[in-house]
Amino acid sequence: MQLRWFRSKFSEAVLIYEDRGEQPEELMAQYAGRTSLVTELLGQGQAAVLIRDVQASDDGPYSCFFREGEFYEEASLELKVAGVGSAPRVRITGPEEDGVRVECAASGWFPKPQVHWRGGGGAQFRAFSEAHAQDARGLFSVEAALVVRDRSVGNVTCSLHNPILGQEKAVAIFIPEPFFPKAPLWKLAFWVSLAALGLLLLGAGYCAHREHSTRLRARSDRETLLRAKEEDRRAKEAALTATDELQAQLDWRQEKFQACDGPLSAGPVTLDPGSADSSLVVSHERRRVTLKETCEDSGSSSSVLGLEGITAGRCHWEVEVPDGEGSEWVLGVCREDVKRTGWYTESLEKGFWVVGKFEAGFCPCTKDVTPLTLRQLPRRVGVFLDYSKGDVSFYNMTDGSHIFSFPRASFSGTLFPYFRLKSGVGSLTICPMVGAPAGLPVPLNNSPCEEPLSPPGSSADGAESPLLPRKGEAPPRHCP
Repeated sequence: MQLRWFRSKFSEAVLIYEDRGEQPEELMAQYAGRTSLVTELLGQGQAAVLIRDVQASDDGPYSCFFREGEFYEEASLELKVAGVGSAPRVRITGPEEDGVRVECAASGWFPKPQVHWRGGGGAQFRAFSEAHAQDARGLFSVEAALVVRDRSVGNVTCSLHNPILGQEKAVAIFIPEPFFPKAPLWKLAFWVSLAALGLLLLGAGYCAHREHSTRLRARSDRETLLRAKEEDRRAKEAALTATDELQAQLDWRQEKFQACDGPLSAGPVTLDPGSADSSLVVSHERRRVTLKETCEDSGSSSSVLGLEGITAGRCHWEVEVPDGEGSEWVLGVCREDVKRTGWYTESLEKGFWVVGKFEAGFCPCTKDVTPLTLRQLPRRVGVFLDYSKGDVSFYNMTDGSHIFSFPRASFSGTLFPYFRLKSGVGSLTICPMVGAPAGLPVPLNNSPCEEPLSPPGSSADGAESPLLPRKGEAPPRHCP
């Protein structure tokens, strides 16, 4: 077993546990002697690392890599470091312009603190200057300056707030009224005259503005009505265009994927009972797979492959999927050498090009699982495979909408259709191409597929690991 904690690069090691002991030789210098493995949690499947003497430089991303035999997994997290520094030091530096300048300074904070100035009544001052600096340890110091022009403000408070911890330190200072500079008499007379002139102009312009605003309001109403009609017309045209383009793309795929240039060209996709898990039942016609009644949750290895391998050409098949609440399933294609025993998860990196319905929603099985936004949940999913172009795409054959396309790949070896039922009631059924030769697409909204069932063989259990679910425990219901 190997366990490695590292920063942004695999070589930036924080802790390495291998050969039943920690390996300090490859650690980064800044973590030497500061990290250790919490061994008492290892048997519980928790690979925890302890960092002592926390520093500001410890802030940021970390990754954990675990390997045991052929199984490996990786996870990432973001560590937030926070520290509260000194209380602010507030002082009056003298008059400035028509007010009093007050300065606030503090040091030893991490991350950069938020500065707030408040008056005696609790009202905040928005306009002030602020400067920050970091020392050799990465801690922040701050200097903020405020010019107070209100003589009646009384107390002024400077507070520093740590955004992570939510802690705050504040200091208040009283500004006596004599500290404020006196305004010259000519300024007072100027402002009185300006106020009187403003009242006269306001009264004279009110009547003209009222008549003018009435004409503008009528014109604005007409323009608003015309814009609304034009926007509605454009929205309808855009919706029709998007629908036509999507339907044209689906029609093109159906036309181009009429048959497979390879092993599948001799007939439609069918299931291989020999590849099915013992918790599954495959129908006599090999087109339908269902969970046995005793299997409420098949998270271990309840999958089955298509009988025919794909090595070239273009292929298209459609699968009727269950829509009951709690039903979880996965379908698509996979490489011939993928692991399907014991507890496993599907992902692009492990040779699976699949989508599925999970507790989190309908999502592709990629490294970063993001549920898809669908205008309608599919009852029938179309799988389109272009081996030479490395294209795997999925369509909702109920309404003709596009579900998801994987990035173009470079295929080698044999690919097989892949089907998996994880939980719930229902079955996955490969739909016949009604009214068309084998391999041709079928019209949208065609009838469901029904047929009798027969049981397959059984499969072997996978190996256990301290960091893997033990036998009898339910694995997580999500993509890796």
